[in-house]
Amino acid sequence: MSSKIQTDPEMLPAKAGDTAKTWPDVWKAYTALGEACATVGSLDPKTIRLAKLALAIGAASEGAVHSHVRRALAEGATAEELKHIALLAIPTLGFPRAVAVLTWIEDITEEAAATP
Repeated sequence: MSSKIQTDPEMLPAKAGDTAKTWPDVWKAYTALGEACATVGSLDPKTIRLAKLALAIGAASEGAVHSHVRRALAEGATAEELKHIALLAIPTLGFPRAVAVLTWIEDITEEAAATP
């Protein structure tokens, strides 16, 4: 399991990839900052990924939730673990936000389950 952020602009969603290609020095600095933040502490890669998912949920960023769910699945997290993170949001962010986030998570987990 790797905590490294996606560094290949070709693998990013369209607008993010375009931005990374247009300003490669900014993208390089951004990815270096992400790596430094991930490796400075004592959290294991799975915990880092789940924390980043929780932060994306708190920020109400559907795109970031999708990204972190894809990466968490690729790194071995289960759909149940990811949905548990959404349920943990209920007391702090509210039931409606958690329900919305569950749909964002299921966008990706159901797609992954349907892919052979």
